[in-house]
Order: sequence, then structure tokens, then C-alpha cells
Amino acid sequence: MPGDFRPETFRGAEGFFCAGQDQAGRWWLIEPGGRPFFCKAVQGVRATPADSGDHDGTPTSAIDPAVRLRRWGFNAVGAGGADAGRADGLAFMAAVDFCRAGAPIVAPGVRLPDVFDPDWPRLAVARAAEVCAPLVSSRELLGWLADDGSGWAQPAAADSSAGPGRPTLLQICLSLEPGFVAFHAAWEFVLALHGGRLESLARAWGVPLANREVVRERTRAEQGLATRGYLRDDARWSREFARRYFTSTAAAIRAADPNHLLLGGRFAGPVGASVLAECVYPAVDVALCDWRELPAAGAPSAGPVLAGNVGWADEAFHVALATGSARRLTSVERMLRRGRAALVRAARHPAVAGYVWGQWLDEPGEQPPFARGLVHANGAEAREHTELLTEFNFRADIMRSAAPQTVSP
Repeated sequence: MPGDFRPETFRGAEGFFCAGQDQAGRWWLIEPGGRPFFCKAVQGVRATPADSGDHDGTPTSAIDPAVRLRRWGFNAVGAGGADAGRADGLAFMAAVDFCRAGAPIVAPGVRLPDVFDPDWPRLAVARAAEVCAPLVSSRELLGWLADDGSGWAQPAAADSSAGPGRPTLLQICLSLEPGFVAFHAAWEFVLALHGGRLESLARAWGVPLANREVVRERTRAEQGLATRGYLRDDARWSREFARRYFTSTAAAIRAADPNHLLLGGRFAGPVGASVLAECVYPAVDVALCDWRELPAAGAPSAGPVLAGNVGWADEAFHVALATGSARRLTSVERMLRRGRAALVRAARHPAVAGYVWGQWLDEPGEQPPFARGLVHANGAEAREHTELLTEFNFRADIMRSAAPQTVSP
């Protein structure tokens, strides 16, 4: 291993992508050849439809996604796409998709396997063996995601665009059909915290509970429980769920592939402190967390992490819409200025070993300049994003190397 890194911090297998801290306390990914690697990836890369125009004299139909990625300074692709980029030698992430092992829990804001099912460890091992086997020897594979787009239905932050009152993970589990083991486990969990009596639970939560069906009725009506007592129990349940999820998926992946890094999972959005508290080493080598939930730069236990779901157009659009400035140039300028500042902070964060832009192609209905993709629906380049990102990508390693020393041995 290279002498510029502290050997006791290494994670991963030699000859494949690893992670480690340099002598200044900055976390890096490390290429199989031993060089530092600041990950600059895009989620969901795939071939895109052609538009009717030219770009730098080249018809869009002739531009391979890997060509575009390299032109913009990206060095990796995330999960959620086709083989574009992967087949051209770029580093890539892959997902096991454990939600396909058994019957998943799927509800508004939730997409998770039933990790309380006694059969779950066997199902997880079988799924990992099937998916991981073809890539065990790949030197381009950066690491494994347990799931791509898992949802944890955590309480919305006060400034979140998601409306208040949405049912969270505990309430959803308490409202599942009895065929899910998580349904029985959730009721046992909360009753055990309150003397085994529904009346005591109702008092602790400050919610009238004549019977268990009341919770299910509120969930069906999308009426979330939000009292202080309930949220305290929800945090405990979410952490226990996350502990089982990350430890079991890590064990299954490592049994099938001991060579590659474990990246946790790509979350559908912010997941909160309870889930992040379990998305840590040794169950996770490098956590792919939402870029809005990066650890504090001075936290001694922070890192390594990848900043995931990076993008600013969606939030900027909601702000512009609320202020009536959606068509004003100043809204675009403000969006890009904030985006540039956020990327620079990430590059200088001692725990951040790279980032993943959240979307390759605009979703239906999105309109430039507030669309989130790097490529528009007609195949044209989203220059409002790519020009900023290209400038950053080609300077990121320099900014990373110049980041201040903040972590002591």
C-alpha cells in the first residue's frame, strides 16, 4: 500500500478499490494500483435519445455516454443505469437489490426487506451469491450497494419540502398485514417498552388507541403519528431495523465477495440520525449518504463517506416557485452559486471521498433550467449543470489535497 496513507485505516482488499486516511486525516478511495481516487460519479447513466441539433459539431446520436462523462470530468458511474460507462473502463457501483429477496415492505416512503423474517438471512445470502458472483474479480467495481433507492420513511425535517404528517417507519410496520414478520416484531417492540399494555402505550404516545386497528386506519388515511412519545419510539425502532439491515446485508455480501467495498445503500432521500447511526463500519466501509446529511467536518468518527443524490435544481425550483421567480435569471444564478459552494465544501470535507450526481436524464415533466438531469429528454446537454460540474471535477483533486488537516490519529 502507498506510504502516504495510514495503514491502520485501510478498508477493502488489496488489488481492488480500497479506502484509507492520508497522513493529514483526509479519507480517500484508493485505486487498485494504489493511487488516490476522489470519486466523481453520476447515477443512472444510460444511452439517451438523440436531439435534432449538433454539439461541438458532433450529432448527439453519436455521443456515447462514457465520452460525455469523461469530457465533463467524471471518473465513475453509480447504480441505477445500464452498462453505459461500465463497459468503457470507468469505475462503477453495483447494487445487490436485497429487496428482491423475499417479499419487500413497500409503502409510501418505504422500500425495505423484512429483516425480521427468520428466513431473511438465508434469502439474503442466496441473493448476494447470485448477484455478486460475476463481479468478484472485477477491478473496476468500486463497491456494492445493498439496495438502490431504499426508503426509510423518516420524520420530515422542519424545512423539508415533504409535507408534515406522513406516516414514518414504525407506524407503517405496525400497520402491515400479519403475513409480515415485521408487523408482529413492531408490536412486540413498542409494547415491551411500555409494560406490555396498549393503554400504557397510548398514554406514552399521547394518542387515543382503543385497539391496534386505530394505527392502521390512520396509516391508510396518510395521517402520521407525530407526538414526542411516538417519535422517540420510532427512532428506536428505526435504529433496530437499520442495525439488522446493514449487518445482515454486509454478512451476505462479504460471504459472496470478500474483495470489494461495502457502500451501504443508495437512499431515496435523507434518512435521519437513527438510520445513519447504523450505516457505519464494520457493516459499511464507505457510506453513501444523502449530501444533505454529511457528518460534521470535525467529527472524529466521521468517514469515509460519499455524498449521494447531489443536485440542486429541485430545491431551487421549489424556492423559485414559492417566490414567483421561476423565470427570473437571478433564480438560476442563485441555484448555481449555491451548488458551486456545496461542491467546494464537499471537496474540502475530510470525510468525503467523492460524490454521486443524482440524475443522468431529466424526469418526465421537468423543465430546464430547473430539471435535474445532466442530459435533457431530447438528448441535449444540460449546460446549466455540466459547465459548473466540469469546472469543479477538473479541480476537485487539487482542492481535496489542499483541504486542511482536521483529524488526528
